[in-house]
Amino acid sequence: MNKPKVILIAGPTGVGKTAASVILAQKLNTEIISCDSMQIYKGMDIGTAKVTPREAQGVAHHMIDVASPEDNFSVCDYVSMAAPIIERMAFRGKPALIVGGTGLYADSLIKGIKFSEQAPADEEYRKHMECIAREKGVQYVHDMLKEADPDSAQSIHPNNIKRVIRALEYYHASGERISEHNKRTQNEQSPYDSVRIYFTRERKNLYERIDRRVDIMISEGLEAEVRALLQGGISRDTTAMQALGYKEIADALEGSITMDEAVELIKRDSRRYAKRQLTWFKRDSEGIWVNLDEFDTLEAAADRCMEILAERSML
Repeated sequence: MNKPKVILIAGPTGVGKTAASVILAQKLNTEIISCDSMQIYKGMDIGTAKVTPREAQGVAHHMIDVASPEDNFSVCDYVSMAAPIIERMAFRGKPALIVGGTGLYADSLIKGIKFSEQAPADEEYRKHMECIAREKGVQYVHDMLKEADPDSAQSIHPNNIKRVIRALEYYHASGERISEHNKRTQNEQSPYDSVRIYFTRERKNLYERIDRRVDIMISEGLEAEVRALLQGGISRDTTAMQALGYKEIADALEGSITMDEAVELIKRDSRRYAKRQLTWFKRDSEGIWVNLDEFDTLEAAADRCMEILAERSML
């Protein structure tokens, strides 16, 4: 039997994935599976730049608002929910259009990687690490990961303390680096026929777009969104509240920094995040890069994507 067809549209934050992917989905007569580790959370709309009904233009989007911010949602949870959607779309003769910027989620889903959440656990060690993180800070624990597993430390942000601790826990429980485990499982055959397209822009243009988008988020009410989450009982220790934009606004609401400082931090860290995303995606030697700055319109960029898909026998 033919494998289900999967098309990945990925790229750094602010590059223009949402608008271009909607046009592409319309051309393909298909639906979109979001690949964003924060858009899965309900009530986190502005800061994660979720697609609005107007922007979606009738294109169905999956894997958005599927978890509570209180949930400890993992990459394994994502795969277990997203993979059946791909199968259902294949049954209906539709290719799955996966769109987002979370490289770990994209790799685990498309390549069929078995990640470490299924590996040995040590609850006592985990609680010990959580205590250290509270007492000495997340950067201290991240530095511990740098010593134990430099490759994992490079791909996991210090603020994502749950993944940092999980990588340390895996190493402690199994004696194997989680990065080595993941590299080994990458050699397994993918269950899908896939084409992976990565959007980019000139660095200056990308950074300007990121800054503008942060300003728009503030004007649309990001502060009120974060306040509502905190007043609703969402702990600042959750993975969701460590998300870029939410952590900084929460700091400002608590008075440790000013709101202007929070906005500048969000812009700075968003630019840094975009750089890390580009580094992650460039590891894919089979990926195809499309510079959106080379097209007058997103329609033209989507047409280029269609040409790529035709060349790869995906149409």
